[in-house]
Amino acid sequence: MFEWKNIFRGLAMGISDIIPGVSGGTIALVLGIYHRLIAAINNLFSRHWKKQLGFFIPLGIGIGAAIFSLSSVLDWLLGNYPQPTFFLFMGLILGTIPLLLREADYKRAFSGSHYVIAAIAAVLVILSGLFQGEESAVMESLSASDYLLFFFSGWIASTAMILPGISGSFILLLLGVYGTVIHAVSSLQFSVLLAVGGGIVVGLAIMSKLLHYLLRRHTAGTYAVMTGLLIGSLFVIFPGLGAGFVQFFVSLFTFAVGLVIAAILGKVERR
Repeated sequence: MFEWKNIFRGLAMGISDIIPGVSGGTIALVLGIYHRLIAAINNLFSRHWKKQLGFFIPLGIGIGAAIFSLSSVLDWLLGNYPQPTFFLFMGLILGTIPLLLREADYKRAFSGSHYVIAAIAAVLVILSGLFQGEESAVMESLSASDYLLFFFSGWIASTAMILPGISGSFILLLLGVYGTVIHAVSSLQFSVLLAVGGGIVVGLAIMSKLLHYLLRRHTAGTYAVMTGLLIGSLFVIFPGLGAGFVQFFVSLFTFAVGLVIAAILGKVERR
């Protein structure tokens, strides 16, 4: 049976996946489907793949619709109102952290070493933000080596897409192919899309198995890493404070909206 409400979940995940600094895995956590997503991806590459289609087809429709139709809206918001938009994302991420800690039962499961692990993960994400540059230029006159780069970029980015706190688009930005990939999406340049998409499929097949294993065998440590990644991502996407009281208070408002949305979604999805 198709889970059609996954279309709306997919829309939210698709929007986040095209924004450098915001992780689709983070949104999956906010929506309360992260564990289901990892398990479903893992089973999608097994003999039980048909059972996962009811989950993935609506989710894929939502993700695809967001990427191909809403990217222009987000581009406009980030171009005209970057500070309030990023403060909204920060509210969503910060609102997710208590939900994640509650799910991990951190008061009983976490020891001192887990807090150290979380701190290390946060620092690594913050340090990665130091290398974030401007949106990369569109590559032209593509060669075979460029398509190989697109494939491995998709592979690495897919790992980030399902890890809360790390953005797949951010990885593409670091690798210098973000501008080319976004242009390929808007212009339907299928050769580039197929190369990146192939890398994403391979990366998801491998990383989902590793995450599924870690969540089963090293639950507390995995949650500690996820918590650190989320905390670190707050610093990475922080846009600074622009001049003007109006923009400051609008940003505070959108930040509060993000917190409220995360809290509401967390309660709704866990009923």
